[in-house]
Amino acid sequence: MIHIVDDEEAIRRSAGFMLKTSGYTVATYPSGTAFLREVRHVEPGCILLDVRMPDMDGLEVQKVLIERGVAMPVIILTGHGDISIAVRAMKAGAVEFIEKPFEKATLIEAISAGFERLDGLGRRAERGAEAALLIAGLTSREQDVLKGLADGLPNKTIAFDLGISPRTVEVHRANLMAKLNVKSLSEALRIAFAANLGDRNA
Repeated sequence: MIHIVDDEEAIRRSAGFMLKTSGYTVATYPSGTAFLREVRHVEPGCILLDVRMPDMDGLEVQKVLIERGVAMPVIILTGHGDISIAVRAMKAGAVEFIEKPFEKATLIEAISAGFERLDGLGRRAERGAEAALLIAGLTSREQDVLKGLADGLPNKTIAFDLGISPRTVEVHRANLMAKLNVKSLSEALRIAFAANLGDRNA
């Protein structure tokens, strides 16, 4: 079961069609408030939640879901490459964030990760220990850059804080992602947060 919460009808229609043809059951909602009105009575599943919506944005909806104890996995959809929003969503427990327009394979992969979480796989303590081991394999400078990313800082700010050039930050970022064997920033952030790296209040 997939709950799509997005104010853009075109996204609801296209993502809904894509998921239905992949064998999922889909329910759509034109706003966060519309979803929150129904959430107590809906079938458990994965929530695709748009960030930029009128009335309540995705992060506000996510906050209310947490306050109400709704444990369904959330995947954040963003049309803007806004790292600070993505970081905040991940810190609040989002499984993944995906930039629009997204590839079908990317969406299905994120949803699979969401259902794994719903099934209670990948216990947190084990993930934390594995993440700490992975991060221990990074150089101290790569760890500094990863911590900056986990704090939601852009490359330029990380460069300034560490007294190095933005280009050098990019090189460290590419190296640490290769060592962590991840292809996206959200995957790297997930490892960082599992190992309690980064300022949770950033």
